[in-house]
Amino acid sequence: MKNLEFFRKKRYILRRYVGEEDRKMNKSAKTNAIRLVESAGVPHRVYEYDVRDGRIDARAIAEKIGRSPDEVFKTLVAEAPVHRYFVFLVPAASELDLKKSARAAGCKSIEMIPQRQLLPLTGYVHGGCSPLGMKKEFPTLIDECAILYETICVSGGRIGLNLAIGPEDLAGLTGAEFADIAK
Repeated sequence: MKNLEFFRKKRYILRRYVGEEDRKMNKSAKTNAIRLVESAGVPHRVYEYDVRDGRIDARAIAEKIGRSPDEVFKTLVAEAPVHRYFVFLVPAASELDLKKSARAAGCKSIEMIPQRQLLPLTGYVHGGCSPLGMKKEFPTLIDECAILYETICVSGGRIGLNLAIGPEDLAGLTGAEFADIAK
């Protein structure tokens, strides 16, 4: 009788935890960014990649999902004087040129925000910051080289998740403009 009770409990626990894991996986794949893209009916592809090795920089992500570093874009948030925030998307193989970016944003200067401000400002953590589905809408600029590709990859809203989307579709969803902002 005790053995029967033991197996019943064990089976309940297994079912419970397996069910939770399934729910977690389904829930985690549906970030604000993906919900926004799906609700707009925009064609896209979701890439999930392993982060256990700790490599979450844009070049490593490009390698993990089998895309060129020129097609994988990193999302960077910068601040202009008087607390104006901007979102910039540049290829993994490039860096943000602060002077070009400030000029494109119509500001005298900009600087990157401290990492600790990213989550409260955007709702996303470092390494999982998507230009889609932020807490607030910020002026967004995408490096002009994006228009050379049919799709570009951006963060899907959490670490380990990337989203391939057409650059024009991305610009339409974020209200972004294309500009020469990379070096």
